[in-house]
Amino acid sequence: MNHRKLFHHTPLLHSHPLSQRVGKNIYLKCEALQPSGSFKDRGIGALCQYYANRKVNGFVSSSGGNAGLAVAYASRALNIPAKVVIPKTTPPLMIKKLRAENTQVLVEGEDWDAADRIARDLAQAQELAYIPPFDHPVIWQGYTSIIEELKADDLKPDAIIVSVGGGGLFSGLAQGLHQVGWEDVPLITAETTGAASFALSCQQKTRVKLDKIDTIAVTLGVKQICQQAFEWSQKHPVFPELVTDKEAVAAIFSFVNDHHILVEPASGASLALIYQQRAVLQQFNNIVVIVCGGSGVNLALLNQWQQQFNIEQD
Repeated sequence: MNHRKLFHHTPLLHSHPLSQRVGKNIYLKCEALQPSGSFKDRGIGALCQYYANRKVNGFVSSSGGNAGLAVAYASRALNIPAKVVIPKTTPPLMIKKLRAENTQVLVEGEDWDAADRIARDLAQAQELAYIPPFDHPVIWQGYTSIIEELKADDLKPDAIIVSVGGGGLFSGLAQGLHQVGWEDVPLITAETTGAASFALSCQQKTRVKLDKIDTIAVTLGVKQICQQAFEWSQKHPVFPELVTDKEAVAAIFSFVNDHHILVEPASGASLALIYQQRAVLQQFNNIVVIVCGGSGVNLALLNQWQQQFNIEQD
């Protein structure tokens, strides 16, 4: 199977409600519609295909989020067994989705860093292909396909909004922009305040490692961005923005009312920049928002967050 079959060319929608809100043309790149529910199918799928071509015995990943789901989906599609090591903080919803893909799920470690060390040891001991969530050149190359699709859809944006966790998607987008000659298109990054490793790294001009993660946007919960993301942040135009958990969740409610698509808080962080009408947007006319994923949310969680943050629906 060619790795391109592990992901879709996703719709690019002009959003009338969001465009009206900020007085700009807002376009939605709908990555939540990928087979496993997020953009990860592009990069993780590419790396799984890379190892499948080398006849590996199996995959092992360290993610209780979208990367783990993408490995599980690729495992089933390529008929290669997978183990996913997830930290104890992984929501039951994601564990249920992983097991539905017939993937072996190992709940180990207090956080992702601990789970990742266990996954690396397991890969070495059992001679499995280690699939990192974000830090690999094949993964970054996989994400350049988003930029290729924007070009194929005949839209060169003035800016792209993207949520940042470990920095894999950010790295792939920057790489893709340079590959197609759009190196002048800036990336506006979104993080929650409790997982702001990218914004702090940009501010301090060194890779900052957070002491702890404190956010409901668990798929953004990485203590330190990858080296590649930091390097791109120093040579590509970037506007780092932060939102609160409440702003990210409020954006989910507004977005589901506007577009009837349910996304997770990591995606809500990017959308919050629109709903908050952030000043950074005013200098651009055509803006693409990467609607990165929706696996880590359901109606029960949405109701729980609504009560937790006392959010009134529009």
